[in-house]
Amino acid sequence: MTRNVTAYSSHSTDDMAIPSLFGLCNLDKCSISLYKEIIAYEYLWSRSDSSVKTIAEKLSRKDILPSDIVEEEKNALFSDIDQRTDEIRAFIDKKLKIRPHFSVLLKESPQYPEKLLDAKYPIDLFYYRGNPDIVNKKCISIVGTRRLSDDGVKRTQRLIREFSKYDVTIVSGLARGTDTIALHEAIRHNLSVVGVIGTPIDQYYPRENHDLQELIANEHLLISQVPFFKYEYQPFETKKAYFIERDATMAAISDATIIVEASDTSGTLKQAQACIEQGRKLFILNSCFENQNIKWPAKYEKKGAIRVRLFQDILMNIGEL
Repeated sequence: MTRNVTAYSSHSTDDMAIPSLFGLCNLDKCSISLYKEIIAYEYLWSRSDSSVKTIAEKLSRKDILPSDIVEEEKNALFSDIDQRTDEIRAFIDKKLKIRPHFSVLLKESPQYPEKLLDAKYPIDLFYYRGNPDIVNKKCISIVGTRRLSDDGVKRTQRLIREFSKYDVTIVSGLARGTDTIALHEAIRHNLSVVGVIGTPIDQYYPRENHDLQELIANEHLLISQVPFFKYEYQPFETKKAYFIERDATMAAISDATIIVEASDTSGTLKQAQACIEQGRKLFILNSCFENQNIKWPAKYEKKGAIRVRLFQDILMNIGEL
């Protein structure tokens, strides 16, 4: 069964008022309400055992939507699903009525980036602000430590300067350090950028990047797969998992990832591992190999990562720009 569906914007919560919420199924003339799918998606995330893995596994069956899973569970469990979904609906309705407005892409949407399907556990639905079409260009993630050295800053700036000669999109995570430098430099050099955040689409972390995040959302593309409802009520210490899941999404959406600097315990290595698993190119600057205090560069080089001594090392391995 083929289901056609378009992106959903948060300007209204009334399905009947927004024709773009509906897509006609070619075979059985059914329709998809993306508002309904948002509520169902948020419900699946609200469960205590929820994760990107469990939700991706539930939705891995062909032609199944979040609302289909909710209906199955409702019929099987005779539980408090209706009460929970009513609570979620009231919560989400408030989100939809306040600015900044955001949009939603479902896996069945024509604009959904096919690159994301290469993730180990593809996300079925994500929130965004901006232009999703810019991910169709060659996307390069530039990532690294939050405590970037002065030399690391210069190397990041030099990378962006070199990429500014080509029609590429720079992807990063809006964290302090490498991410922030890469995104600022890319915008300064008139490159398209994608910011992928580990908080809900209407939150800012770190707060000092509020203006940068708004600039990306208004003129480029901002993405979040983090659920509103669960994030609001879960313990703070459990929220760091969203950043790990964010890194896997960044790896999938990018044709290649370049690591500027990172320690042996850096969260950046989660994206490095995701690159290896997804068959994406992983580049590591030579300065990382020269750092005698870390062991991870040699480990990932054995797994297929490419050492970068010259920018040409990237060009030779990345495919046509």
